[in-house]
Amino acid sequence: MADESLEIDILEHGAPKDGVPQTSNRRLFMQLLVLEHPSAFDAAVHALQSRLTQNGVAAVLYADCNNPFRLGLLTFSEDPAHFTTRVHDVIRECNRGGDLAPWTAVPGFSMLGRAYSTGYESDLQFWLVDRPRETVMHAGWDYGVWYPLKRKGAFSRLEAREQGAILREHGGIGRAYGAKDYAHDIRLACHGLDINDNDFVIGLIGPELHPLSHVVQTMRKTRQTSEFMEHMGPFFVGRVIARVGG
Repeated sequence: MADESLEIDILEHGAPKDGVPQTSNRRLFMQLLVLEHPSAFDAAVHALQSRLTQNGVAAVLYADCNNPFRLGLLTFSEDPAHFTTRVHDVIRECNRGGDLAPWTAVPGFSMLGRAYSTGYESDLQFWLVDRPRETVMHAGWDYGVWYPLKRKGAFSRLEAREQGAILREHGGIGRAYGAKDYAHDIRLACHGLDINDNDFVIGLIGPELHPLSHVVQTMRKTRQTSEFMEHMGPFFVGRVIARVGG
């Protein structure tokens, strides 16, 4: 029998604005697919970029820093059906072209998440929809490090006050790097959306690669990472070779 006393709230909540609580049912979904092409890589990338443009699919294309035959394809939409229709259709269209060998998805590297609020955002819509999109499309922020992570269950059993202190330590480091234009973070929840049962997808975006590595190193010292992280990765490290749409 259903528990009719259970209160379910699926809205996102931000800080009060002009004394009025902010709530929203809007959020941006983002997906990173890592695709591999065995030959004619440059021609295949050009064909994919052209198809994305023709179909009006906004995207960021990353060259994989760790594999010369792999591409990171980042797409985003408020409608999750976008990925299984328009994005997947573009890839299938490319593979039906016949002139080039097909793209194949690299197992274990697909990442799908949704923007979420912490309850403290002063501009809720900007945080949930505009900021993630603007960050990845920002000209000159051409390096990206993307990875999933899973916290230990013990974190969820902590008192809310202790959780807040742990998250503030972590968030303070991220804001410090962002203020100096070293690294800009994208935090996505992926509960139930990830094949490996991860909790979050993190994107670190910036103009240089070294600061992105440095912020990961610095975060290792925080209590969240050192005590309550079950695992992180795999890591996709890429450099932007094209942005499509906006």
